Amino acid sequence: MNSLLLMITTLLYSACRPSAEEISLVSQGRSEYVIVLPEQATKAESKAAGIFRDYILRISGAALPVITEAQYKEQPAVFIGNTSHSVGPAEIRGEGFFTGSKNGHFFIRGGSGQGVVYGVYHTLQTYMGCRKDDGGPATVPTAKDIRLNGAISDLEEPAFLYRESYYPPSMDAEYLAWHGLHRFEDLWGLWGHSFFKILPPDTYFKEHPEYYSMVNGKRQPLQLCLSNENVYTLTVEWFKKAIAANPDAMYWSIAPQDGGGGCTCDLCRKADAEEGGPQGSLIRFVNRVAKQFPDQRFTTLAYGYTAKAPLKTKPAANVYIMLSTIDAFRQEPLSQASSAAGFRKNLEDWETTTGNLFIWDYTTQFTNYLNPFPDYGNLAANLQYFAAHHVKGVFSQGSGETYGDMAAYNSYVQACLLWQPQADIKKISGDFLQGYYGPAAAPMGQYLDALINAVKSTHAVLDIYGNPIYSSKDYLSPGQIDQYSGFLDKAEAAAGNNPVYLKRVYDTRLFLEYAVLQQSRFYGADKYGYLQPDGTVNPRWPQRVQKFVAQCKTAGVKELSEGGLSPDAYAQEWQELFSRKWVKSLAYGASVSLVNPYTPEYTPKKERTLTDGLTGGNDFSYNWLFTYGKDMIATIDMGSNKTVHQIGMNFLQDARHYIFNPAQITVETSLDGKTYTPAGVKEIPAPEEDYAVHISHYSFTLAATSARYIRVTAQCPAALPAWRLVEGKKPSLCCDEIMVE
Repeated sequence: MNSLLLMITTLLYSACRPSAEEISLVSQGRSEYVIVLPEQATKAESKAAGIFRDYILRISGAALPVITEAQYKEQPAVFIGNTSHSVGPAEIRGEGFFTGSKNGHFFIRGGSGQGVVYGVYHTLQTYMGCRKDDGGPATVPTAKDIRLNGAISDLEEPAFLYRESYYPPSMDAEYLAWHGLHRFEDLWGLWGHSFFKILPPDTYFKEHPEYYSMVNGKRQPLQLCLSNENVYTLTVEWFKKAIAANPDAMYWSIAPQDGGGGCTCDLCRKADAEEGGPQGSLIRFVNRVAKQFPDQRFTTLAYGYTAKAPLKTKPAANVYIMLSTIDAFRQEPLSQASSAAGFRKNLEDWETTTGNLFIWDYTTQFTNYLNPFPDYGNLAANLQYFAAHHVKGVFSQGSGETYGDMAAYNSYVQACLLWQPQADIKKISGDFLQGYYGPAAAPMGQYLDALINAVKSTHAVLDIYGNPIYSSKDYLSPGQIDQYSGFLDKAEAAAGNNPVYLKRVYDTRLFLEYAVLQQSRFYGADKYGYLQPDGTVNPRWPQRVQKFVAQCKTAGVKELSEGGLSPDAYAQEWQELFSRKWVKSLAYGASVSLVNPYTPEYTPKKERTLTDGLTGGNDFSYNWLFTYGKDMIATIDMGSNKTVHQIGMNFLQDARHYIFNPAQITVETSLDGKTYTPAGVKEIPAPEEDYAVHISHYSFTLAATSARYIRVTAQCPAALPAWRLVEGKKPSLCCDEIMVE
């Protein structure tokens, strides 16, 4: 079958080219060809020759000798690198490559960097049927004969200087080289949010609080004070040592921490006023440091409070701006999505300010890596938009080292489009599906199309911080999930007994199964929930969870969300749910009225959240009533007078998401809903610095009291605690269930 694939690839290629003398590289497992390198071959050229020789040997069993040009005796040859025999264009831009044939010889040349290596892999995939679709071993056909058309002339030059698709396949070095991708660990001496890598607060803050940002009149270790002369001096000294230790690094990051808290001291505030915002003091500082290292390239982040371009100061020639797309939803291309209006304005402003612009883009759901996130149809449009605005590089952040929704597909497609954004997306997609899923390619294509079309038809919102619960009424409704599952059933049947293709279909099914499991927590004792109507656990669910977790491990799932649970921890979380006593209080199913509104994007069950019998876990988006910046004042109508002995509730503290316990909780009861009698008050102290997630239970014991109405007033803290102050943010409250006994 592999031999047939190789023959078909060659025939199809030949049909598209003018007839010419055929190159018989290998005949019956033997070859007259040699691989010729320049006399002073570069590391990349020597590497390319080794790769080419290795794959020819694996395909055919023929071992081609590798010689230098001085040893060449006018025999049939594959010339690799810039030999004096080279043909093709005089110059190849960037990391581009040229592959061609002439007079029975074959030529592979590269531009800068790994271009010649990319040319070898291009030849292996395009003309010899080899594939490398994920981080696993390459697919290598076997054939005693390798014949190439004699009229090959391919010149490919990448559209972007920096190209990264951050998914598990990119952890494999050969995959990167095969697909012309980069990895920030290989290019940056210092990456990302770097202020505190340069000046760690643990080292400096106690003795020198003036090195750090002034927020609300107080020095706090939130960001650096960029007008402080010692901060500049220490930063320059840090880079002198770091650059000396890592002279091959291409880029160095000088960028704020993730979050707010920019400095508002007099000098920083003055610079920011002149420049139209905090980006002013940042760019001035980065330029000043970059001036000390004119041969180095520095990057900084246009993200959060530094997203806008400065009014006056332009980034220095060796400073690169990495602009984030984080605020945009993903159901539409960034060029037209209303949520991306701010990004588009920033992009246009930065484009007029600098010629060194990178994009930090996002193509996964960070809160749920496995949740189906069908932004696939917008990948080409977004990269074309970036290229049209003269963007030089793209970091496309996916699920990183852990397996996530369509990870291999996304990585492959992004790699092709990062090289050439105008490439035919249908051809790229079809090529991947055929190579990766084999005979299951057609139903897998239907699966992807169904997801993309459902997002459009249901007007769903694709939020990188979303949740399968929020999508349960649109593209991830139970009915839609059944439809998708039907396509995967067909894919399994088409894969037959082929273990490779079958496993890949099984791994794809994880995405739907994850959505079903997560949604079952939301449905509870209702249809599609993990509980039966009487509140007991559905007997099929423990085994279903166990099977899911085992498959996660097989697929390479390391964590289910950014900084989230491992598969084993996820299984433990389910065990706790299974063992938890279902709450069926006197208020179960009772109507709830609120004085202040809940936050709808985080409270899908609305007011019913407080009386649905389900308690919440560590994730604020499941079974918590989310109230932003205001008191939660909830009145429960139990429908008739009942004797009450105890009232309880849980509140969540998740400082990372600005969620805190109330400052005070007051409970009252009433027979008529007009006159209320106090039943208890609890004062809750302000929290110490703590970023761990906590669930606090508060209980009020009453003497036997007849009541129909229960009113709970949870007083929202007046402000965020000093250790979590961020401009523009307010504290939130999350209550899961009001339990009445």
